Parts: sequence; structure tokens; C-alpha cells
Amino acid sequence: MKVRHKVRAVLLDDGQLVFLRREWPGGTSYYTTVGGGVEAEDADLEAALRREVMEEIGATIGPASEFLTLTEPGDKVTVVVHFFRADVLDMDLNRRSGPELDDPDMGAFSPVRVALDASAVRALELHPPELADYLHGHAKKWRA
Repeated sequence: MKVRHKVRAVLLDDGQLVFLRREWPGGTSYYTTVGGGVEAEDADLEAALRREVMEEIGATIGPASEFLTLTEPGDKVTVVVHFFRADVLDMDLNRRSGPELDDPDMGAFSPVRVALDASAVRALELHPPELADYLHGHAKKWRA
């Protein structure tokens, strides 16, 4: 069976979490983390994470630490999603360059800041739900 790896970033910026708000024509919006698939040219998971963060929100990040791994078994492909925590060093939306920016079928996505607070995280329609549960349980510790 084939295994595909994805990287996702839970970003902290001045004491707030940074997520992406995804909107689809005629669909319900939801929130998710910045990230995507690991490409053959990526040196490692962290290099893929840094590339995705720059492509999607035009940001550079500090050191990244993996805190959660989810496995999504499939009939033909198993997807392993690696979640990292990192601080935003700077962000300029004019630096975004991902292929999804030019594909209207991908919908719209924009960065949003949310209080680093369990109730604020719980109020979001955050995907995947396992991440939402993890953050709800750890938000207080991350504020320290």
C-alpha cells in the first residue's frame, strides 16, 4: 500500500493562533491549518512545512516541533498527517505563491487569527476534529 505524507502547521503569532478559513462556492466555510503534501523535492518534513507556509500565507516561521500525527487509512493510499507547532516570524500575503491560488476549484482561503484559548478554538469549525480536540485540551498549556 502506498503512503502519502502531509504536513500541517499550527502557527502562533503574538499570542494568537493562525488558521486558514476555507470557503467553497455554495459550500459551508470551515477552518483548517496551513499545510499540504510532502513533495519529492522537499528535503524533509520541516522543509515541506516551511514551503507550504510560504506558499499559502507568505510567512516564514521559527523552529517547528511535531506534536501530533494522524493516520488516515485508505483502500489504495494511507495518508499520514504530521502536525507541527511554530511561531510566525513574519507574514506578507503578497508572497503567497501556491498553485491553489490560481485554481478556482480550490475555493478561497485566507489566514485568520484566533485567541489562544480553549473556548475560541472550540467555537471554530476546525478540521480535522482530532486536531480541534487536541488544541482544546492544550491551549491553556501553550499560553504559558
